[in-house]
Amino acid sequence: MAGVTVVGAGVIGLSVAHELAGAGHRVRILAAQDAAASTSGVAAAIWFPHDVQRSGSVLDSAAVTYKRFEELAGDPRTGVAMRAGTVLSRRTDADHSWTRAVPHHEPADPAGLPGGAGGVRCTVPLIQTDVYLAWLRAEVEARGVEIRTAEVRSLPEDCDAVVVAAGLRSAELLGDDDQAYPIRGQVVRLANPGLTEWITDEDNPEGLAYVVPRRHDVVCGGTGEAGSWDRTVDPEVEAGILRRVTALVPELAGQPILSRGVGLRPARSTVRVEAVPGHSRPVFACYGHGGAGFTLSWGDAARVAALIGAG
Repeated sequence: MAGVTVVGAGVIGLSVAHELAGAGHRVRILAAQDAAASTSGVAAAIWFPHDVQRSGSVLDSAAVTYKRFEELAGDPRTGVAMRAGTVLSRRTDADHSWTRAVPHHEPADPAGLPGGAGGVRCTVPLIQTDVYLAWLRAEVEARGVEIRTAEVRSLPEDCDAVVVAAGLRSAELLGDDDQAYPIRGQVVRLANPGLTEWITDEDNPEGLAYVVPRRHDVVCGGTGEAGSWDRTVDPEVEAGILRRVTALVPELAGQPILSRGVGLRPARSTVRVEAVPGHSRPVFACYGHGGAGFTLSWGDAARVAALIGAG
């Protein structure tokens, strides 16, 4: 098969195109906006299966992606680094199934955690989104993939196969899915006072909190408002985020704000990676990754490539 069109140029669409081109297909990408302008560009982009059902296939894809990012971390051009940090647990029934996809992890020392909290220490990939997405796009183009800016309103006809990897727009394009929905995520980026370790606190009684230090800033979040399409920055929400993250990491107090952002995570009851029947040519879905687009990107791209086969 030749002539595969990938709809979507976020981290999922670019990864799928990369793997399909590597399998010998002639590939093009159609997307209304560049990856940097998509939800992928707003993400904190730390490896973790957030806002996604942690099924066996999801954890398998997460493990594949972990290994790929671990390899890419050896090349500074990619913007990928391996960073140590802590996943806080405030419930006795906390879901630690994700640790299956992490080669090394251990219980966190309670002495360094908020009262009553436990945690898991591990080292995971951290992706500098602007650097990585630019690198990935260049790699995709080097494989002969054409990237075209276009407002896609229906499945393209002028190709042999289509992969729909358009995030929240995917369900609309396919017209057969009522299980997709947005999860609004708001972040604030602070100057980095020298932090290298990340921390996540999904069960914080005041709301979701995470601190993800990057090269020149710290991504602080966040929110998880299911069903909200609001892309505007809410000052009151930001104030709450800053209270939570400075309580977790006091070194952040007083750090200047560098930028703000809101992204709509493309969530679904389950991640959809499958052939879609009922079309005149092969159509494949790859969307519904919630807050785990980077975390599942290489694994799910490989799954799509396996579904389509060699070119």
